[in-house]
Amino acid sequence: MARTAGLREPAAPLEKTPLETYVPPAKPSLIGLSRAELAARLGDVGVPERQQKMRVQQLWHWIYFRGARSFDEMSSVSKDTRTALAERFTVDRPEVVAEQISNDGTRKWLLRLPSGDDLQKAHEVECVYIPETDRGTLCVSSQVGCTLNCAFCHTGTQRLVRNLTAGEIVGQVMVARDRLNDWADRETPHGNRLITNIVMMGMGEPLYNFDAVRDALLIVSDNEGIGISRRRITLSTSGVVPNIKRAGEEIGVMLAISLHAVRDELRNELVPLNRKYPIAELLQACRDYPGASNARRITFEYVMLKGVNDSLDDARLLVKLLKGIPAKINLIPFNPWPGSAYECSDWEQIEKFSEYVFNAGYSSPVRTPRGRDILAACGQLKSETEKLSARERQALRAMAMTD
Repeated sequence: MARTAGLREPAAPLEKTPLETYVPPAKPSLIGLSRAELAARLGDVGVPERQQKMRVQQLWHWIYFRGARSFDEMSSVSKDTRTALAERFTVDRPEVVAEQISNDGTRKWLLRLPSGDDLQKAHEVECVYIPETDRGTLCVSSQVGCTLNCAFCHTGTQRLVRNLTAGEIVGQVMVARDRLNDWADRETPHGNRLITNIVMMGMGEPLYNFDAVRDALLIVSDNEGIGISRRRITLSTSGVVPNIKRAGEEIGVMLAISLHAVRDELRNELVPLNRKYPIAELLQACRDYPGASNARRITFEYVMLKGVNDSLDDARLLVKLLKGIPAKINLIPFNPWPGSAYECSDWEQIEKFSEYVFNAGYSSPVRTPRGRDILAACGQLKSETEKLSARERQALRAMAMTD
């Protein structure tokens, strides 16, 4: 049965507190370090200051352009420097502990993160690759779990274990390139790069891990390394208003807002953070977002929930609210997960909603659900740190069979 907007439960807390902090391994990875930080590490192993700039450029090229997995591969770096680095550091990325491939080609990787605390349970996150005819999009996580408690989102049911480091965020991109053999010095089946776009839409709220997300995306967009244009990177937020302007100024990527409701009363339920930063404040932050223009529109994500937020009145108010903002509206059919209290809107209703928004002058594509059968679609990610029960897995299989 579809959940109705009138049904109310006790209010969820706005934000969760991290349960743990990152403990670096004895030999930390150099992945995720800025050029200045790499220079400092080279100084630590005895590289003279006059050589550091050149050596940093060499390391940057080998790590981020060619995807080297060991110092031994870095043939242009002196043997003594390689040996000294290998004694203190690695270029390890997260470990792939499981890979699932959907019948639509979507791939989901469960990644285990190295830790220097032997008593700490290994942390895990999920990363999803979505191939399309004209692009390949990688959905990247920013936290183990999530700070927030969005009612329709599977990840929101998890605890917030901890924030990811910049290296762990960049590491997801590198793992995907490893698995797809997609480094710049290698041939792909069609001659084009397989990963062309990055979306920070995986596990976690990126703007509650601002510094690490910023540092990671600056590395990913660096044109001397991984080289994915900032216009092809989208950061999605549930509405952490104070950090939206900072994201525009310090990162400069495309912005997406998880809106999902046009009235504060409903959004308070669907996205409890709205009680702290209500719709009016959120939309003002969007109007003030540096660089927003008709060429760099802000995407408003709107999950379609049957009988909850999918009426034509909702569509009319959505158009009214977004007036004056360079925007496009991404309608997302709700992706069910075991235990969810909502249903997806009927397709006919989604089309009516989309048509109204389109006729009002806004691009309003309906996102094609991808990877539902492997729990990789929007709002379905949940790390194996919190494993699904046998009953949940059985329910998931049944959902996939009926979609």
